[in-house]
Amino acid sequence: MPYTNDDFAEYAAAAWPRLVRAAHLLTGDFHEAEDLVQTTLVKVCARWRRIPREEVEFYVRRSLINNNLSRVRKRRVIHLLTPLMPERVHGRHAGHAEHIEERAAITQALETLSARQRAVVVLRYWEDLSEQEIAEVLNCSVGTVKTHARRALETLRAHPVIARRLPGSEAGAGAGTAPGTRTAPGTGAVPGTEAFPGTGAGTGARP
Repeated sequence: MPYTNDDFAEYAAAAWPRLVRAAHLLTGDFHEAEDLVQTTLVKVCARWRRIPREEVEFYVRRSLINNNLSRVRKRRVIHLLTPLMPERVHGRHAGHAEHIEERAAITQALETLSARQRAVVVLRYWEDLSEQEIAEVLNCSVGTVKTHARRALETLRAHPVIARRLPGSEAGAGAGTAPGTRTAPGTGAVPGTEAFPGTGAGTGARP
């Protein structure tokens, strides 16, 4: 049974929040994230009837990543690579200030990564994809994914925002963190540990 325009509208509405979250982590800017998702969904819509149902998520993720890589390449050409401000959360809620601080810290750290390293980190630790799945999305080898992940995590560990939260740092000392554990903004995990913000990565559910 082929997809219809109604199917696409339903999918886009349901997937929008999740895609914007992933795009925000990729771009570091809420408005650019929305633009990236919109561009991606427009391209997906054009091919909607030809995408097998079981390949929709794969196709959308690959399109999102490729569109972002294209965006980054264009920015480099015209020298528009500047530090990005974190998302300004629209709604007020308990812990709002802490939430903003955590989002800013994560965004600042991610900005130090290359586009492909950032894509690997987002897909692995926020989208909870396996290394094999990431390799398929990025159209590269598993070894390349592992290399990007290793270098990205080394960079993130060395970033001042993350380093301050590691055990032994002045900011983290005495905060009640168990020896040998690491904490990251808002989640109790730091890049390079077995878990990462917002996912079940590293729980043994995925390779």
